[in-house]
This record gives sequence, structure tokens and C-alpha cells, in this order.
Amino acid sequence: MNNIRAATITEANRSSGEWVFIDLGFASQTKSCGLLIGEGEAQTLSFSDLQNEVLHLCSKQGAPLNIVLEAPLSVAFGPSGNPTGRSIEKRDGQVRYWYLGLGCSVLVAATYLLRSMHELPLSREVRLFEGLVSFKQKGTPSSHIQDVSDLREVAWLQNKSKGRIVPPDELAANRGDRVISAFRVAGMDFGVPPVIAIGA
Repeated sequence: MNNIRAATITEANRSSGEWVFIDLGFASQTKSCGLLIGEGEAQTLSFSDLQNEVLHLCSKQGAPLNIVLEAPLSVAFGPSGNPTGRSIEKRDGQVRYWYLGLGCSVLVAATYLLRSMHELPLSREVRLFEGLVSFKQKGTPSSHIQDVSDLREVAWLQNKSKGRIVPPDELAANRGDRVISAFRVAGMDFGVPPVIAIGA
């Protein structure tokens, strides 16, 4: 039985289950992913090592597991059927659309990670939250450790100076846009999760 689904806004609190925060990368050689489990210390891992850690956590019995993935977990299409940006993907004249550049790369990584989870006989519920840490000040160095730490701070402490949690019904940028699970095309419709948007 598969127990993976989109989380709800009311589950965005520290006591709703166990938590895992992931800054997802998809490099062939380097440690391109950040991982932070609960109150532990953040670490950097390769995609393969991250996947093994996550599968181990998913296969354990216990409280519901809230997984925050810094990758597009939902996608949007306009009335014509063409891909379009979501409301969270445009800020101060900059865009980070799910269907362009790095968004596509981490969406592929997320698909492979979630497929491996989907094929497990899970004995606990897994809830998905999307993370968005794409809009950074110019000159700010990229840090997987900082990214997962920021996601935890907003999810657990609701620190509005650091970011906010965007409900699914606010993700459509325009009336008539259709927002769906990014993984429906791969036969895995987990629903549309809330987005923990850093800097929003």
C-alpha cells in the first residue's frame, strides 16, 4: 500500500510528525544534495546516498513523515495547454519557472526519488511539502546546509521574516491556469502540496 500524499497547511507545524528537509541536486560526482533530519545537523550528500537515507526513513514504522523537497512538486498549464509559471516562481522581475533550466533538472531528480519511494511497501504515511529557495540576493553563495536550515525554520517556527508557507490554492498565477501534481505524467499523482517559500 502506498501512503505518499501532499501535505496540508494544517500539518505545517513541528508536532505533526517527523520531519526531513531536502535540498535536491542531481550531479554525477559531487555532493549536490542537502539533508536535515528533525533536530539533527544538516549534511551534504550525493543523490544516491540521499536516496538511500530517505528510503531507510520511509521504510521505518512510526509517526507520519513530513518530507520537504526543494524541487517543483506541482506544475501549471495555461488555458491553451502550454506550460506556465506558478505564482511563486516570479519575484522582483526574476523568474524561476518549473519548466526551465534548473527547475527541470531538479524535477527529474524528484521524479526518480519519489518513484523509488512509491515502489516501497510503506508502513507509515509520507506527506510532501515543496520547498522553494531559488530567489537569493546577488552575490549570496549557494549553500545546501543553509537552504535546508532555512526551510526548517519557516516550517517549524513560521518565521515570516525568513519566508512563508503558500497554500495550494494560491499557486495559480492567472485565472484559468491548472495546477496539478508534477508527477501525474509519471503515473504518481500525490496531489498539490503547500510550498515553503524562502524570502517570500
